[in-house]
Amino acid sequence: MSQVEQDRQAILDAKQKGGLSTLLTYARLSGPGWLQGAITLGGGSLAGSLYLGVIGGYEMMWLQPLMMILGIVMLSAIGYVSLSTGERPFDAINRHVNPVLGWGWAIATLMANLVWAMPQFSLGTAAIQQNLFPELFGGDVGKYIAVGLLFGVSAVVIWFYESGGWGLKLFEILLKSMVAIVVLSFFGVVVAMSSQGEGLAWGEILAGFVPDLSLLDRPAAAF
Repeated sequence: MSQVEQDRQAILDAKQKGGLSTLLTYARLSGPGWLQGAITLGGGSLAGSLYLGVIGGYEMMWLQPLMMILGIVMLSAIGYVSLSTGERPFDAINRHVNPVLGWGWAIATLMANLVWAMPQFSLGTAAIQQNLFPELFGGDVGKYIAVGLLFGVSAVVIWFYESGGWGLKLFEILLKSMVAIVVLSFFGVVVAMSSQGEGLAWGEILAGFVPDLSLLDRPAAAF
């Protein structure tokens, strides 16, 4: 039995056991989704969210779920094309739609990855130098050592993924664990900020999820 058939059978068996078992099975099989989550939960999203908060305050909160919805739609479309045609999305778009659209999508994806991924390297180096091991990795020499360390860890992780079998499973376990830690850390920060001092302005935060299109032609009140 192939891996695809095993995964399909696991889903069918889980559906017979109930909703919770089905959810856990989908979570176990959703490797690419966790990878996408790990890519977006990093320095790029942190910098973008902080900058948006600086210029718009709570009034731009509605942009975050909108971007999430657009991302889900885009990934769903890519998944549908890949599963329906059996081709890579880039090849399918070039062959069946238009090469201009295909290459435009590829270039836009490359630029987006630079925006979201590149800040994670500087963030990782800064975390090692300033937070984790400031005594060991101080100065310019320490920066190069930190970069080499990050490169080595990344190479090992990629080797696990490419090796397949137990390496792929280990990669997915590490990836899911890191994403879970990041998400739990976000919740922890919210709880900590809510319990300190005057707490968070939940009324203003919730009001920020209501789109205010008038901000298109006037500055936000917090700017």
